[in-house]
Amino acid sequence: MSAILRVVFPGALASLQDLGRPGLRRVGVPRAGVLVPAWLRIANTLAGNTESSAVIEFFGGGLALRAEDQPLRLALAGPFTAEIVANDGERRTIASWRSLTLAPGEQLRCGMTQGARVGYVAVAGLDAPQLLGSASTYARAGFGRLLAAGDTLNASPAVSGGEVQLRETSVPEPFSPTEPIRAVPGPQSDYFSDAALQAFFSGEYRVTAEADRMGMRFEGPVLSHRPEKGVEITSDATVPGSVQVPGKGQPIVLLNDGQTAGGYPKIATVISADLPRLAALPVGAVVRFASVSVAEAEQAARAAEAMLQAARCSIEPLREGRGGGESDLDALYAGNLLSGMVDALNRN
Repeated sequence: MSAILRVVFPGALASLQDLGRPGLRRVGVPRAGVLVPAWLRIANTLAGNTESSAVIEFFGGGLALRAEDQPLRLALAGPFTAEIVANDGERRTIASWRSLTLAPGEQLRCGMTQGARVGYVAVAGLDAPQLLGSASTYARAGFGRLLAAGDTLNASPAVSGGEVQLRETSVPEPFSPTEPIRAVPGPQSDYFSDAALQAFFSGEYRVTAEADRMGMRFEGPVLSHRPEKGVEITSDATVPGSVQVPGKGQPIVLLNDGQTAGGYPKIATVISADLPRLAALPVGAVVRFASVSVAEAEQAARAAEAMLQAARCSIEPLREGRGGGESDLDALYAGNLLSGMVDALNRN
């Protein structure tokens, strides 16, 4: 029998997302999926799910969920704290990067994210219907819809076992605006003057309020097009990370829900290792872009994956003093974590 998780309040732009729909851009279907895949994979590992399972992605904060008839196991990922509100009104504050169990009638209330605009809640055994091989919401095309108050989600009832957490030394650092966002020049960098290219890769750009899952518009040094080239191209393919520059000279970075083709010249493409960091930045954040080669981009992707795997391997039983709960090694082995996990409590 399924357990029911009810959406009490969805906050802003809350939706179900997994790793998206790769391979369909040729027929006009964007990938969609979570903006920060590493956080999804950590949340699912904490919850005992397969790492590609769908999660709830929310923007800013305010998401409130309630277990209805049976206990549910959840996990949190992202820079925010949350409250568990019991049936008698008692409130308990918990940190992110851990699992938790909601008893029937209890609510989870997610606080505001700090230094990033997104957070994630994984639900153990979440039943998320798929369309074209993915449960990811792509509201513009009617692939699902944003979550609303009163919606119910079906999931597996929580089983006995203690909670787990990401080791404190493995918790991702807040995204730093002082670290440049790396990008590979092109494919239409020849449409821009030398001064424009230098400005893009040395100037500071601010995230404007025109930022959602489709893309982010930036404000900064104007990027001039070469007069002989013009400000438009014959529409061609785009990807998440494409940096388009319309006639006004202010860059737009396409994200997961962005269109699959466009007619603005693309001065650069943000590398996959840095796109989640960029996508999660809040309005008003200031960034700089740095030029890298394709080989450097590939090396950065391998390094990012290695860091993620190290973080997942650091998951350990929840310790007193970090959100409460007792250590229980059975939870590690029941959670489908990597085999050969070190016994962190009884290490020789």
